[in-house]
Amino acid sequence: MKKLSVDHLLGIKYLKEEDIHLIFETAVHFKEVINRPIKKVPSLRDITIANLFFENSTRTKLSFELAEKRLSADVVNFSASQSSLSKGETLIDTVNNILAMKVDVVVMRHPNPGAALFLSQNVNACIINAGDGTHEHPSQALLDAFSIKEKLGNINGKRIAIVGDILHSRVALSNIFALKMLGAEVRICGPKSLIPKHIQSLGVSVSTDLMKTLKWCDAINMLRVQNERMDLNYFPSTREYTKLYGLNLKKLEQIKKDIVILHPGPINRGVEITSDVADSKNAVILDQVENGVAIRMAVIYLLVAKLNIPHV
Repeated sequence: MKKLSVDHLLGIKYLKEEDIHLIFETAVHFKEVINRPIKKVPSLRDITIANLFFENSTRTKLSFELAEKRLSADVVNFSASQSSLSKGETLIDTVNNILAMKVDVVVMRHPNPGAALFLSQNVNACIINAGDGTHEHPSQALLDAFSIKEKLGNINGKRIAIVGDILHSRVALSNIFALKMLGAEVRICGPKSLIPKHIQSLGVSVSTDLMKTLKWCDAINMLRVQNERMDLNYFPSTREYTKLYGLNLKKLEQIKKDIVILHPGPINRGVEITSDVADSKNAVILDQVENGVAIRMAVIYLLVAKLNIPHV
């Protein structure tokens, strides 16, 4: 059996291209499994996985939990708001206490960039990063790239645009790493105030014109404006943002070609994307959710295979 080159999933930048292809191949198999009448496989029986979410999450948390249960793992869920962290306990102490209960894998979302890396260096367990602040969200980038590949047949040489709040987005950074590694041309589009200063150093082009970007691309990933991470006004008003960077049917009709439309969720309907676009045949938003479970099953399965536990 082929193995990953890493022991943790901390970010796309730590992966090799072969790792991504292996995850995709495994995800194709698991996608077939979750579409069967009996959706469970006994692959991870007796493996215990802790989901530690220090930030709010709906899709990612449900998707990881479902992936774990489909693999027959034992799952424990941890919510920061109800934990001893509010009493002053450190992150390492919290995790070590959980590991003392004999947990094999930790899936963690944390508001601080680098939290997953820090944890992997300090505790003895397999760590999966489910989003660390504005840094990376590797499983989201993998499912986005997998969804594009499914729709376009290939990613190498394709033109992919990422539009919206790039500055506060961990999804954008992980997507750039993954898409570039797979040979895509990547363009970032949004208001200048929401584009990081040195983003071109990652090998992407930058535009502030949505219509030109739409005409250029084969697929477009529409990011939401992350108001909860903003400490000042980055644009005059939501109405103005929508006028310039919101995707609607009228703009799509003007480009006279079909493009694949992605959105990592949650969607602010009527802001970055209108309902008629989000629900159109070109949108793969619900496919992304389905693929998310298959990709996360693949990631967990492949990482557990490296733990050297006899039956896996």
